[in-house]
Amino acid sequence: MKLSKFKYKLPTELIALHPAYNRDESRLMVLHKDTGEIEHKIFKDLIEYFDDEDVMVFNNTKVFPARLYGNKEKTGAEIEVFLLRELNREQRLWDVLVDPARKIRIGNKLYFGDDDLLVAEVIDNTTSRGRTLRFLYDGPYDEFKKTLFGLGETPLPKFIDRSVEPEDAERYQTIFAKHEGAVAAPTAGMHFSRELMKRLEIKGIDFAEVTLHVGLGNFRTVDVEDLTKHKMDSEQIFIEDEAVEKVNLAKKKKKNVCAVGTTVMRTLESSVSTMGTLKPFEGWTNKFIFPPYEFHVPNRMITNFHLPLSTLMMMVCAFGGYDNVMAAYEEAIKEKYRFGTYGDAMLII
Repeated sequence: MKLSKFKYKLPTELIALHPAYNRDESRLMVLHKDTGEIEHKIFKDLIEYFDDEDVMVFNNTKVFPARLYGNKEKTGAEIEVFLLRELNREQRLWDVLVDPARKIRIGNKLYFGDDDLLVAEVIDNTTSRGRTLRFLYDGPYDEFKKTLFGLGETPLPKFIDRSVEPEDAERYQTIFAKHEGAVAAPTAGMHFSRELMKRLEIKGIDFAEVTLHVGLGNFRTVDVEDLTKHKMDSEQIFIEDEAVEKVNLAKKKKKNVCAVGTTVMRTLESSVSTMGTLKPFEGWTNKFIFPPYEFHVPNRMITNFHLPLSTLMMMVCAFGGYDNVMAAYEEAIKEKYRFGTYGDAMLII
C-alpha cells in the first residue's frame, strides 16, 4: 500500500478549532463495513448499536501540560520546549523537542517563567530537534513537578491554529483520564460524557481500560511512499489482567469488542496470543497498522476523522476497508463533518 493512496483534499475550514459544546453531541457517522452503508447520527445515539455484555475499551492515559516557552541565556531568544517524557526523576532529566532547534546546543541554559522560576541545561542532542534537558531545581520532587507543569500549557496539535484557551485544560482530556504520561489526547474518548457512560452502563455494556501514553509520533509525517518502510515511534502501553479477562470473555461469548480510538486499537493489537486472544502486557509498542491487516481483538471501532496522509487514517482504512473509508471521508466532507482532534466521530461496525 502506497502513501499517496491516503491523500485527499480537506478544506481547512473543516478542521475543528473547538470541541462541540457538549461532549456527547458531536456528529457521528456510522459506517457498516460489510455493506459500505453510511448513517448520520449524533454521538450519544451510539447506545443504539450496543447491547448487554458488549465491551468498550478505553485508553485512560492523561495528558500533561507539555508545551513550555522559555528564553535562551545571553540572547534572550524565545524557545519552545515540548516535554516528551521524563527520563530520570532524581536527576530531573527530560527528553524534549526544541524549536528553533538550530540555536540550542549542549551546554546552553534555558530560563522559564517570571523571575526565571525554572532553569534547564541542555546536556545531550537526541535527534535534529530532540534534546535532553536537566532541570536545575533544589526543592522536593513534587514541588518541582508542580512548578514545571504550572509553566506548561495544554499541548494542542499544531493544526489547531489558535492560542490555547482555559477550556482546553478540561476538554483536551477524557473524563476517565487517570495515568499521566500523554502529550496528545486519545481523541475518540473525548466524546464520552458522564451521562452517556451511565446510560451505557445501565444498558449492560461493560467497560475495560488500557493505557497507551500517546506520543508525538501520532502527528509525525510519513516520508516514504512504501509504507512498509515507515517506522513508528515507540509508545508505552499497559494491559492489565482485568481488561484481558473482560475482552476475552466477550470474545468467547461472541459479544462485540469496541476499540475506542486508534490508540486502543494499537494497544490491543500489540499483545495477541497465537489463539487470537488478548494477553496482559507492560512495555512499548511501535506497531504500525495499515491495509491490508487482519485484526484479532476488536470487531468495532470508534474514531475521529483524521487528516490526509496520517498513520491514524491508514489504520482506520485497514479496519473499515480502504474503499469504504475513502467513500465515507468523501461523504463527510460533502456533509461538512468536522475533522481532527476536536472534530466529529465515526463508528465502524
